[in-house]
Amino acid sequence: MTARRLVFVTGNAHKLREVREILAPYNIEIEAMSLDVPEIQGTTQEVAKAKCRAAAELVGGPCITEDTALGFKALNGLPGPYVKHFMASIGHEGLNALLTGFDTKEATAICTFAYSAGPGTEPILFEGQTEGTIVPARGPKTFGWDAVFEPLNTGLTYAEMPSDQKNGLSHRSRALGRLREFLSTHAE
Repeated sequence: MTARRLVFVTGNAHKLREVREILAPYNIEIEAMSLDVPEIQGTTQEVAKAKCRAAAELVGGPCITEDTALGFKALNGLPGPYVKHFMASIGHEGLNALLTGFDTKEATAICTFAYSAGPGTEPILFEGQTEGTIVPARGPKTFGWDAVFEPLNTGLTYAEMPSDQKNGLSHRSRALGRLREFLSTHAE
């Protein structure tokens, strides 16, 4: 069986590595393209669809894009899809400080992959979620907010986990599982 190839529009080497690790056992090869795709403001779904539409136009064919959100229960889902900007501005310590004074540190990690069959087609969304809590940073601080997110019942942050453990339960792996199911029933 020949491998299925997908163009993943991302400039994030950490995301690319995880996506390749998660999809490799299913004979799906990922070709990365780092393109400047504007991100609109809106809900996670609106952001994901707009980004994928723009990427498909630039690629000139089928592609996938990914958006990650981190929603704090105490803040009604914020920072949500803007977590990347929060991280750049306030870092791990700042994310923790946002929850000072609140009774709950519960959070939901959300990953949304968008697939476009090509220019002019409506992207299809695949979402995965992992419930957890926000904790003081532990483990390497090299990949986004992984060091402050502890999935429920694990005792470890994403940053402390070996990649196979993280890839077995992460919001990204759950979204990719749904994308993989879709691809298995739709010919190229």
